[in-house]
Amino acid sequence: QVQLVESGGGLVQAGGSLRLSCAASRSFSIGMMGWYRQRPGKQRELVAYATSGDSTNYADSVKGRFTISRDNAKNTVYLQMNSLKPEDTAVYYCNAFVSGVSTWGQGTQVTVSS
Repeated sequence: QVQLVESGGGLVQAGGSLRLSCAASRSFSIGMMGWYRQRPGKQRELVAYATSGDSTNYADSVKGRFTISRDNAKNTVYLQMNSLKPEDTAVYYCNAFVSGVSTWGQGTQVTVSS
């Protein structure tokens, strides 16, 4: 069974940057990889995803500030987050389709102070 291990969360001031990483424990049949977040009191929402062919898509709220990328050789997906805002505060979850099955990481907390 594939495990997704996230890292890179933390506390940052508004306007700052963070980079999240998510590494899959194996590379077999990994398709789309992406990031979701769950803000306090809100439902989990899509932030960005990248297909195995490197097509990307972003939520409107993060376009122009966040960049998703993946290194297929390392089975890793990244989320570069710039110009962070307090409303970006959330638990960020990595997601990957492995052999067609949606797989989740454990989540990493991102807190943006004003």
